[in-house]
Amino acid sequence: MTTVLITGGLTGIGRATAAAFAGQGADVVVAGRHDAELPAGAVFMHADVRQEDDIRQLVDDTVTRFGSLDVAVNNAGTEGAPGAVTEQSADSYAQIFDTNVLGTLLSMKHEMRVMFEQGHGSIVNVSSVLGHQGAAGTSIYVASKHAVDGLTRSAALEAAGHGVRVNAIAPGPIETPMLQRYESTRPETDLRASVPLGRAGTPEEIAKAVLFLGSDAASFMTGEVMFVDGGASAG
Repeated sequence: MTTVLITGGLTGIGRATAAAFAGQGADVVVAGRHDAELPAGAVFMHADVRQEDDIRQLVDDTVTRFGSLDVAVNNAGTEGAPGAVTEQSADSYAQIFDTNVLGTLLSMKHEMRVMFEQGHGSIVNVSSVLGHQGAAGTSIYVASKHAVDGLTRSAALEAAGHGVRVNAIAPGPIETPMLQRYESTRPETDLRASVPLGRAGTPEEIAKAVLFLGSDAASFMTGEVMFVDGGASAG
């Protein structure tokens, strides 16, 4: 039985990914800061990815309960408050980087600790197409996703000799609460217009790509950032 741990798994992409893995018969642990209705077949464990003690306990409890950690999906993230560079502060920086970057780093640290001992495992970090192109009004979020991509590639090189793969997925605009929040604050911005396919993606479409990266079908892939963005990064 495959054991899958998903941070930020209560809504959006994380929730769809949890449902997809559970549908394949995996043991799925969903981690978050707040209790909520779970995807069918998942187990909830409380954790704040910004707190190392929480992450250490989360990983250890997952292994204690299910015997292994085979796939980890580091999806917890925040867009913060959109705004120009001149409107940003140390606090707005920390709000985004502590979750998106520190949270990814701490999660990988403890996931890799267990996976190295096992001699196998697959980690999938959730980045963004905005990690590869600028976007006015989202400077700190964009920078955080650049950082996630760099962490992914560096960790992949460290993990390869231990039989552990580390990849990232870079979604384009996806129909999630995060996209809705962004649109409500910047109604003049139409992110869908930047997508050659002419629409936003669905969380389920991203979940299918995450399942691929986590599976043996991607056994020769590590250190990759996979774009699933309707062609937004092609131009």
